[in-house]
Amino acid sequence: MYTAGAHYRVPANPIPMSVKTPAVPNRKQKPLLPYLLILPTLVFVALFTAWPTLLAIYESFFRQRLNIARFREPSFIGLQNYATLFTDDRFHQVVNNTLIYALGTVPISIVLGFLFALLVNRSLKGIGWARLAFFHPALLPMVSAATVWKFFFTPDYGLFNSTIRFLGYHGAENWTGNPSLALLAIMLVAMWKNAGYYMLFYLAGLQNLPTDVYEAAALDGANGWQTLWRITFPLLRRTTVFISTIAFIDAFRTVDHIFVLTSGGPSRASTVLLYYLWQLRFENQDIGLSAALTVIFVAVLLVFTITNFVVSERAEES
Repeated sequence: MYTAGAHYRVPANPIPMSVKTPAVPNRKQKPLLPYLLILPTLVFVALFTAWPTLLAIYESFFRQRLNIARFREPSFIGLQNYATLFTDDRFHQVVNNTLIYALGTVPISIVLGFLFALLVNRSLKGIGWARLAFFHPALLPMVSAATVWKFFFTPDYGLFNSTIRFLGYHGAENWTGNPSLALLAIMLVAMWKNAGYYMLFYLAGLQNLPTDVYEAAALDGANGWQTLWRITFPLLRRTTVFISTIAFIDAFRTVDHIFVLTSGGPSRASTVLLYYLWQLRFENQDIGLSAALTVIFVAVLLVFTITNFVVSERAEES
């Protein structure tokens, strides 16, 4: 019966019929998602990098020539392929050409890329067209770039010979047929194509530098050269390490323009390691010798990459 003024009290803390304790996650259990994300990359590296390298190391200990009947079946010869390479005058010439090509194109391309980045790192009207002009060669395939430069190098009516004739020289240099100029010709093509690509990395680095550092330097009276040498260069050190690494590797692996311009000639004057490797494997069909050259090739790139990063890290710590 309801009585006026009567009050009913509701329990403040009702007791539940059952209490479920939340499950405590097992901290020892490692999540699988990170491993699943890197699995495709690991499979790709294993199939197309690790396995071919191990196979090349294995094949380098055997003699096998597919174009000679008695050498078609592989026979174990130990380190003979390496001894053959290191005592071959052709290999010495190819190594010398490769060093000249790498030491000539890599520093100049990096310096040009840095200068281009300084030029286009401005807030000016139409600066986007200037950036596109510098970067455009990097968009072209190397075969297309070499075809364009083949017209420049043409002895009779090429741009280079027309220019030097205009300046008073009456000869007609065969840039790609002269043993003294063939290697220089392919180096010019590589520098023209790669400088704009390296400019892109430097431009990204310049635009991410802290502005307060430059403002403080300006207040201290630092001139442009001091700012460039003492602030910009140190802050772009990691960018330079990255660019120098990919530039050095690219100098060893780019051979497309050699096929178009010189075919390694004349007299192997423009033959570099990767082109020589292609000749051994596909023209001479020498499996063992090409495998030994592949191992040397990979070892050189690996040593350079590790040394470059170690030296850079020590310089960063000091």
